Amino acid sequence: MSAQARMLWVFGGIVALLVVASVVGWLLHRRGGDGGGPTVRNLNARIRAWWGMVAVLAACFAIGPVATLVVFGVISFFALREFITLTPTRAGDHLPLVVAFYLLIPLQYWLIHAQWYGLFAIFIPVYAFLALPVLAVFGGDTTDFLERSTKVQWGVMVAIYCISHAPALMILRPGVEGQLLLLYLMLVVQISDVMQYVFGKLLGRRKLAPVVSPSKTVEGLVGGGSAAVGIGTALWWMTPFAPLQAAAMSTVIVIAGACGGLALSAVKRSLGAKDWGHMIEGHGGMMDRMDSVVFAAPVFFHFTRYWFPG
Repeated sequence: MSAQARMLWVFGGIVALLVVASVVGWLLHRRGGDGGGPTVRNLNARIRAWWGMVAVLAACFAIGPVATLVVFGVISFFALREFITLTPTRAGDHLPLVVAFYLLIPLQYWLIHAQWYGLFAIFIPVYAFLALPVLAVFGGDTTDFLERSTKVQWGVMVAIYCISHAPALMILRPGVEGQLLLLYLMLVVQISDVMQYVFGKLLGRRKLAPVVSPSKTVEGLVGGGSAAVGIGTALWWMTPFAPLQAAAMSTVIVIAGACGGLALSAVKRSLGAKDWGHMIEGHGGMMDRMDSVVFAAPVFFHFTRYWFPG
């Protein structure tokens, strides 16, 4: 089967699932009265958001890699804005923040476009991390300097460097093959999040991290993660992996994604916030939707590059 045909099959399956979900959501809305209650309203809001995200991703794939890079660059911009909005900054941080938003984001994504892997991989964790505190020095404010510099660096790390590894998957395989790798990552991550929520609601008893994320349960992680691995294995045909390899790679994605969700939930808790923002109806902010991708994307990228070089 050609790569184009596989892409059509995948998007056809996604649309079919969203149609079923939309019908179920509509029926629950009709039966429940008063919009079906907050749970049903939240479900329908999430379904509408998924329709929008799928439409944007399909349009990017149709236009080409540059469109995909631009969209992920915008995602990094809004994710970084949410992170910085929740983490207090001072006037002395303005110069490093301007550089982060208006120089580091376009440069990081340009390096992907140029397929300059050697610099893409080290640009932020080496050069940007060394430069940002130096820039803050010129702000002339030493109050909580280490804490403030660390916040900016961590925001740049998760919102720009880590997220950029998702579209960087396209440089590992030419054309549609690279797009399929990106789509595979996003599918397994989103399916894992959804199935962990479902299993947690149905079977959840033991809290996974009650202080950090009271809604997450051991049963949700095991059941939802296993379901996502099963689906990821069944989708081996859209990747360069054999079935057993797809099982291993989807397991890596699920574990890394779960770690990302917990780590960024801990950051939110420390800041006294429930969500990173309100940008996406039913999902919270951009970072709420990308928290699993933040950890999963770089791990999946480097595992794929090392074990399955193009």
